[in-house]
Amino acid sequence: MIDQDRHPIAWREVGAGPSVVFLHGLGGSRTAWDPQLRALADRFRCVAWDMPGYGASAPLAELTFPAVADGLAGLLDTLEIEDADLVGLSFGGMHALHAAIRHPSRVRRLVLAGTSPAFGLDGTNPQTWKATRLGPIERGLAPADFAGSVLDTICATPLEPEVRGKLVASFGRITTEGFRAAVECLPTHDVRRDLGDIRCPVLIIVGEADRETPVAYAEALAAGLPDSTLEVLGGVGHLSPAEAPDRFNRLVAEFLGRPTVGHNGAVMSP
Repeated sequence: MIDQDRHPIAWREVGAGPSVVFLHGLGGSRTAWDPQLRALADRFRCVAWDMPGYGASAPLAELTFPAVADGLAGLLDTLEIEDADLVGLSFGGMHALHAAIRHPSRVRRLVLAGTSPAFGLDGTNPQTWKATRLGPIERGLAPADFAGSVLDTICATPLEPEVRGKLVASFGRITTEGFRAAVECLPTHDVRRDLGDIRCPVLIIVGEADRETPVAYAEALAAGLPDSTLEVLGGVGHLSPAEAPDRFNRLVAEFLGRPTVGHNGAVMSP
């Protein structure tokens, strides 16, 4: 794997073939996708970014969903990629949705894991949600200090120690300022009115035991997207790529392996 620590966007890359860009969640960075990059690099050009303000990427003046979508389009320009498949987990899935709405010609297909069409579908109060997540920051802790406890609470069963250690390290790459900006941004997510405009094929993956973005959220996505498939993974919580990597990777590989119709009307094979 090759790491490119550039500004404004840094990324990790491996493989060759059709381009797939991986978008991490609120508590991750580009290294969280290593099991997927290793599994898919024999068929695809796999790129995992550090979102703006995370890892080695430069922060934005204001972190908003439109600005992040524009940053993703800018990364595709840097990589000389006309269009790509996007794989997003949780917060990253939200970014994938906004990118597909704001830059539809740059997105071939979407894989949305553990995400939702809008924040607070279960009535969660945004101020309470933000206060809970920023509490450790206000007490003087850095993301690296509370990464382990957060990860443990969102998985259905304990992660293997090696997997957990790598995810903790990935979470630890987040700066305090970057985490704070992301927590402020996330509750503004709402694309329910725009879901019908996303015409590309979409694979939705959710863990049966996901309490952060439960199955009902995935079902709401599937109901609003014109061309979607929903897969529910039994015994899995919020971190499906890490909790069930073999099942997750198989679903993604099968979905991305299907021929697609490009924006110019041509049938394209992977």
